[in-house]
Amino acid sequence: MQKYPVRPSHRPNLAPAALDRILGTHFESVGAAGPDRTASWGAITRIAVHAEGRDLLVEVTMNPKVSEEVARETIARYNRFLEETCGYSSKERAKRLKKSATTPPAGA
Repeated sequence: MQKYPVRPSHRPNLAPAALDRILGTHFESVGAAGPDRTASWGAITRIAVHAEGRDLLVEVTMNPKVSEEVARETIARYNRFLEETCGYSSKERAKRLKKSATTPPAGA
């Protein structure tokens, strides 16, 4: 499970209806399983997303036995989904993740 921060201007995208709409734009077979919104496409056999406070939680199940072309397009769709939902590009997400990994927790 991966946690992604969401820009304040993009937090309305965390609503279930908005997640359904955005998932439908980038993937197929959009559905709901409890609080999760689910979909699939290409190398992603299942993507499950839901909001947790100000963050987006994403769980992805991948099929490694797809062609290189399908794998590339799957990664591109996944990155476009995250950018539309969270408001951060892949470069910004990587920078924030690196910063959070090197910053000690508060009170430590």
